[in-house]
Amino acid sequence: MNSTASPYRIITVCTGNICRSPMAEFMLTDALRAAGLGEVAVVDSAGTTNYEVGRPIDPRAARVLDGHGLRAAAHVARQFERAWFIERELILALDVDHYGHLRQSAPAGTEDKIRMLRAFDPEVAHLDHLDQGIEDPWFGDQSDFELTWKLIAAAVPGIVAHVRGELAFRDQQLAGA
Repeated sequence: MNSTASPYRIITVCTGNICRSPMAEFMLTDALRAAGLGEVAVVDSAGTTNYEVGRPIDPRAARVLDGHGLRAAAHVARQFERAWFIERELILALDVDHYGHLRQSAPAGTEDKIRMLRAFDPEVAHLDHLDQGIEDPWFGDQSDFELTWKLIAAAVPGIVAHVRGELAFRDQQLAGA
């Protein structure tokens, strides 16, 4: 895969950017690296609100990531910026309220970049987006963060396959130019 253009950019989005979206960011980054796409696809994350801006990842989310060999100590929460609708190729909402907020805020022509993260999970891809959300584990206990890991993990292979296909298409476009 050549992909001499800029990297394929993905952003994962939840409410405060301290639980679900950073978990998804680190999980996707690791999976893309393992798939040999780490140099041509990059992932970051943000929240739809400014509630947690500047704060680290929730310790319960960090424990789950650590348990799977992923270190998230450097994560700092931030709010989604309007410019990212243009700058990102794929915007992954973790729950239906994030999806709705992003779709409503998106400049014309960028709406199709916004997808539910679990739309890439073959077990729920056929469901309406209203049934593809991941509830906020912040209100629960450690088991809720473990469930969040499992739900994100089920979608990761589909996202990696999607990115691989998008990069192949991009390479074909570049070759034909």
